Amino acid sequence: METVLQVILLIVGFVLLIKGADFFVDGASSTASNFRVPKILIGLTIVAFGTSAPELAVSFSSLAEGSTDMVLGNVIGSNIINILLILGLAAVIKPIRIRKETIRKEIPIAILISSLLVVLFLDVQLSAGSINQITRSDGIAILLFFAVFLYYLISMACRERGKKEVEKPKWKILPSLGITIIGLAGIVLGSNLVVDSAVNIAHTVGISERLISLTIIALGTSLPELVTTVVSARKGETDLVIGNILGSNIFNICIVLGVPVAILGTITPESFKMLDLVMLVTSAILLYIFSATEHKITKREGIMLLTLFVLYYTSIFII
Repeated sequence: METVLQVILLIVGFVLLIKGADFFVDGASSTASNFRVPKILIGLTIVAFGTSAPELAVSFSSLAEGSTDMVLGNVIGSNIINILLILGLAAVIKPIRIRKETIRKEIPIAILISSLLVVLFLDVQLSAGSINQITRSDGIAILLFFAVFLYYLISMACRERGKKEVEKPKWKILPSLGITIIGLAGIVLGSNLVVDSAVNIAHTVGISERLISLTIIALGTSLPELVTTVVSARKGETDLVIGNILGSNIFNICIVLGVPVAILGTITPESFKMLDLVMLVTSAILLYIFSATEHKITKREGIMLLTLFVLYYTSIFII
């Protein structure tokens, strides 16, 4: 009976996710048109922060319960999934055009912040420490980097607002914001239902905390990005696609990891391997390489990202 209930909750969660993402993308797009700002900016802010809400909730609850492996695994797994699986899938659906400004600034920022996380974590390898950990001071340092990113976003908004013609908004400002909020609520509630039911099943089977965090938790909390990105790609909203992925990855490291650690204190994840950290940075670098060649992510490159995703997630069950 309990298993049947979990399956029902899983189905309800997916329905809320799909319909919520549909409303969310349309509302965010209309909001961008109303405020006459680039959709890439909306993707980097409203969409990215909204779809990262499940990761933030999971990190706070995991850290409060002492599950430090889940905190880091949630962030690392979600960021890898965002690029290799979600962006790869979106590119297969429809090639994603990327602005020169995004290649020159936003993608390098994402690479820099991913590299920063790795450097701060590898205390044993880089600073002869006794154990790898992320301290409260590391969390504060990450938040300072995020403050610089926010300054960049504000500067972009001031520079780009009203600079060029934008499409007519689908709804006025208040309805656009309302539909965005309704969509976000559906996304968050749906992802929570999916993650909770999946975790209950995983614990029953006896899967390790590292595998749960890198797979079920990371994939489950990335469902908002996945569904939002697929819907955006099908609607041709490529700026929302790339903005969502980049913004979510930056929010995941700076807010989902940085805020709980800065508030609740040091975490000492024990089960993570160098492969996990290498893939975190490699996926961001691949995004830059693919984008810089033709200013777009092609279907072939999307297939390459998906292939790497399969290889990595096969390896974590073997190694």
